[in-house]
Amino acid sequence: MTKQDARQVWDSAWKRIIISQVAPTLLLITTVALLQFGLASAALPVRVAALLILLASGIMGALVQFVSAEDASTAGKALTLGRAVRLLAVIKFVTPAIFLVIFAELALALLA
Repeated sequence: MTKQDARQVWDSAWKRIIISQVAPTLLLITTVALLQFGLASAALPVRVAALLILLASGIMGALVQFVSAEDASTAGKALTLGRAVRLLAVIKFVTPAIFLVIFAELALALLA
């Protein structure tokens, strides 16, 4: 892999990481807002559907982030971006963990 190829892979991976955060973040924010407008008192199938939408979006976002972080790691090593490559672990593991905590809290709010 040439330096130019590595730079393109790095840039592409970072774009995918950022974009993959948009949908889950917007859905989490929207769900919190909808809780204020009565989502928690909606019929059970509606609440379950909301949780499944959040879960599907979160799973897809986590998968894209993990794969993109792996791509970025390969490119980052070729570009000798040591510290940046090590920080990719945050994207692979910490971000999905935070999503799970927020998802669990919203599940409690919607199903309790």
